[in-house]
Amino acid sequence: MEQQSQLQRLGLFDARVPRYTSYPTAPHFSNSIGESRFREWISAIPAGDSISLYMHVPFCRRLCWFCACRTQGTQSEDPVRAYAQTLLDELALLKASLAPGVKLSRLHWGGGTPTLMPADVIRTVAGAVLSEFPLAEGAEFSVEIDPNEIDETRMDALAEAGLTRASIGVQDFDPEIQKVIGREQSYAITKRAIDMIRDRGIASLNADILYGLPHQDPWRISRTVEQLIALNPDRVALYGYAHVPWMAKRQVMIPSETLPDPHQRLRLFEVARELFLDAGYDEIGIDHFARPSDGLAEAQQAGRLRRNFQGYTDDQANVLIGLGASSISRFPQGYAQNSPATGSHVGAIRDGRFSTTRGHAFSAEDIWRARMIEALMCDFEIRADEFIRDHGFTPETLAQVFAPISRQFGMMVHVDDRGLRIPPQGRALTRMIARMLDAYDMAASGHSTAI
Repeated sequence: MEQQSQLQRLGLFDARVPRYTSYPTAPHFSNSIGESRFREWISAIPAGDSISLYMHVPFCRRLCWFCACRTQGTQSEDPVRAYAQTLLDELALLKASLAPGVKLSRLHWGGGTPTLMPADVIRTVAGAVLSEFPLAEGAEFSVEIDPNEIDETRMDALAEAGLTRASIGVQDFDPEIQKVIGREQSYAITKRAIDMIRDRGIASLNADILYGLPHQDPWRISRTVEQLIALNPDRVALYGYAHVPWMAKRQVMIPSETLPDPHQRLRLFEVARELFLDAGYDEIGIDHFARPSDGLAEAQQAGRLRRNFQGYTDDQANVLIGLGASSISRFPQGYAQNSPATGSHVGAIRDGRFSTTRGHAFSAEDIWRARMIEALMCDFEIRADEFIRDHGFTPETLAQVFAPISRQFGMMVHVDDRGLRIPPQGRALTRMIARMLDAYDMAASGHSTAI
């Protein structure tokens, strides 16, 4: 109870803060970054370098009401096939702009529903990518798989293409909750998809679940977590449901009075967390869990954990290029985002140009602030020696950066000559502490609750 009182006094249950999968966050991108800057940054990638490639497929058979991603519904294969051709054309544009010998450290297909693509399209797209960009040693090829939109032929196509990691969205197994959020997906259907994945020798499996959903209570989330643990995923993302109907209009279908309050959300998270820890998972950052043998757990142990638009990653590539409508690319120089409107994106590619419409060029201050925020989100620690060595800080200038955080959060942070650390009792406040390092005005955008 004392812990909850301290968290309440510090504002955890009232605050809205970014998730910090980027810095600055996407609402602060501007239209000052266009195609010419995107091409410039692509051209600066050294020959033979390794990059990550993300391909966004925005189509879904049905639109889940809880989802805030950029998606559109379709009941026909025709727009999916046409869009896949656009991805191939965009891929050719990228290849022509890059120095020779570039390889992939990660290839990820997200959405939307990538498995909405027919088997022959999956083979064509995967074959085109891997013929242009071979996988580097130790690379991963991952795909988000909707258990409602996968069958034997599409699974065969993914396996034949070299899929190494599958990602399954679960959200919650409770039938009432599924109905209210517009995502009906039984345990049996989910298990069938996982069996198909494992029958083909694809050993690595991710799963996503949500806490803070309508009608969710400790018993219901316990049941979902226990069922998920029985499926033995290697890696789990335990995300807090973000109810932002002013941004995601479809969320108005979810009655707000059915949602747990912030105190209940914290309880739901803690119940799920304890079950994962008891089952032998390592806790990764603020909302992930992984088997000790998983690459994410190994990266955390080695101090190599990173954070990007997909959440936590062990990928060490300095460049992430996003293909498809609304995709965001990250370069050492900044962020570049494709047109969010599928029609505008397709039109640009047909005209032989990238659809970059917005982004952000890093300042020197952005770079050190981004690294501090990532260090907090990944390791709960900002090491003084790193910032003195790599960013030109002195012990005195670091102390000036840390002082407001120490004043605001007191014993929930530890500051000394080694740097700043968040002890276990303060980790629920991590996003709020990171916000203290954010130099941008939050009034320009709305964010999800801090818990």
